[in-house]
Amino acid sequence: MPRPIQATIHTEALRNNLARVRAAVPDARVWGVVKANAYGHGIERVFEGLRGADGFALLDLDEAQRVRDLGWRGPILLLEGVFEPRDLELCSRLNLWHTVHCDEQIDMLATHKTHQPHRVFLKMNSGMNRLGFTPQRYRTAWARLNALPQVDEISLITHFSDADGPRGIAHQVAAFAEATRDLPGERTLGNSAATLRHAQAADVRADWVRPGIAIYGSAPDFPERTAQQWGLQGAMTLASKLIGTQDLQPGDTVGYGSSFTANAPMRIGIVACGYADGYPRHCTTGTPVLVNGVRTRMVGRVSMDMITVDLGGVPDAGFGSEVTLWGRASSGAVLSIDEIAQAAGTVGYELMCALAMRVPVVVD
Repeated sequence: MPRPIQATIHTEALRNNLARVRAAVPDARVWGVVKANAYGHGIERVFEGLRGADGFALLDLDEAQRVRDLGWRGPILLLEGVFEPRDLELCSRLNLWHTVHCDEQIDMLATHKTHQPHRVFLKMNSGMNRLGFTPQRYRTAWARLNALPQVDEISLITHFSDADGPRGIAHQVAAFAEATRDLPGERTLGNSAATLRHAQAADVRADWVRPGIAIYGSAPDFPERTAQQWGLQGAMTLASKLIGTQDLQPGDTVGYGSSFTANAPMRIGIVACGYADGYPRHCTTGTPVLVNGVRTRMVGRVSMDMITVDLGGVPDAGFGSEVTLWGRASSGAVLSIDEIAQAAGTVGYELMCALAMRVPVVVD
């Protein structure tokens, strides 16, 4: 029998989340962002749930090829553009749209031999200070691209640094609007947080939005708002089973480093899940977990292959009992991945992307 741990990808949850995004921006088109292998869910596994998107946005040519192999004939956008000149040949063959964020990428286009001009998205660094041309240099870059026969339509793109926080996006929206004033082309600004929190503003909705984490059912501004409050459903469940139990007496300790000490008689369960499965090692005593659909807590440290949980509130639990690390229990109870991420001092994005290859994955 295989080890009793499994991840499940929920197709209906993906559809629900995509619909929730569309409801927030009914007059905009939606990119389904599937970079990082669809945030760890698997491009092939999420495709059916996200095929209602208007296009797919991703990072590399391998991911683009996989989406085309699934039969997708609509738009695909390379969010970081190309990395070397020969990448443009595959962009031509696969009919990919691609971001241009630096002079070197414009130089590559200028020497590229193609019969089909490229659709490009010119990126502005409006304050994130990662990729893109500054507002002061943006129009010059646009003029260079516009002069190239290798370039067809130029769209305009930027990315928000604080859409999920108190600083907000007004300063970046203003910088983008000023630098792109009177320039033609479709615009895309909104990530998940901007789409859900600020899309009532037409200049934020623009022509396209780019939801990532939201379509996988995680709240982009947790803990201010939860996924449930946004109407989102977790697209991944990580579940396992109890593979043993122990009865502790006062003073007994649990796990490496004896970081947990029982102060009264208690019963604990051992779960077949550890950091080698992608469960965050930084989770400590008190991290929530569901056993037979009942909320309880982890105790002690996360090991490579096991964690231990308090069975005090689950007296009927024993060998083989269902354990939900995050996601949806068979009873219907839900444990948000955002809660686990918070306990680990990180974000849901990282947990999704960190799911280990040794964990079997099924799609429902």
